[in-house]
Amino acid sequence: MFPAVARKGMREGRFWDVDAARGVAMIMVILYHLVFDLDNFGGYPIASTSGFWAAFADTSAFMFVFLAGLSLTLSRRRSAAPTFGKYLGRGLRIFAYGMLITLVFRLLDYGYVIFGILHLIGASIILAYPFLRLRWANLVLGLLIIALGAWVGARDLAAGGIAGVLLAPLGVLPEGLMMPDYRPLLPWFGVVLLGVFAGNAAYLPWRERHRAGEPPGRAVSGLAFIGRNTLFIYLVHQPVLIAALWAIGVLTPPGVRG
Repeated sequence: MFPAVARKGMREGRFWDVDAARGVAMIMVILYHLVFDLDNFGGYPIASTSGFWAAFADTSAFMFVFLAGLSLTLSRRRSAAPTFGKYLGRGLRIFAYGMLITLVFRLLDYGYVIFGILHLIGASIILAYPFLRLRWANLVLGLLIIALGAWVGARDLAAGGIAGVLLAPLGVLPEGLMMPDYRPLLPWFGVVLLGVFAGNAAYLPWRERHRAGEPPGRAVSGLAFIGRNTLFIYLVHQPVLIAALWAIGVLTPPGVRG
């Protein structure tokens, strides 16, 4: 199955190595969310938001967001004259999926997802359009945005009410809200620009000198398959995880809590 699927992806102009890397990131995200759910919703003392697991979450998010930026350069390469409307529509669609996750988590009473990774990627696809042709400027801008985000984060800025919601994309924490997924533009849009830089300055020139070939084995083909379907998998994995944990009695469904 997987080799045939891999060949189909190659015919569609995709690069299996990028898809496979995205597949690894997706598996890491699923694993972290399982740990997070057990810790925060199941009462298991795992400390999912500090130490090793916090670093694991940031690493998986970095891979996901960096590859989103790199993939924008591949998308531009496949289009002779990419228009802003194309990226606007795509970005709004992914942002809307992020809002769907926001709604689901509120209905389940499992916290607030005000600006999670899908909100970030959707907004970044739109914001990155003017930078898609740049190389070294993206490296500088990306590092500056990351540094600015670190500066904002180090000050633990917080705001209440509507101000907290509006400023959340800039790294200002809304007061008193438990947020299972929070990836603000500062610093994470900087990671997107680093991905655009890597795509334009390194990956695409390297690919032009080397044939893509086929994935080396079924395991990598399987990862590439996951990588080509990350949006769907991301949308369904948390409901599936939570439903499974409900089914085995690890979590208490909404409305049954004491």
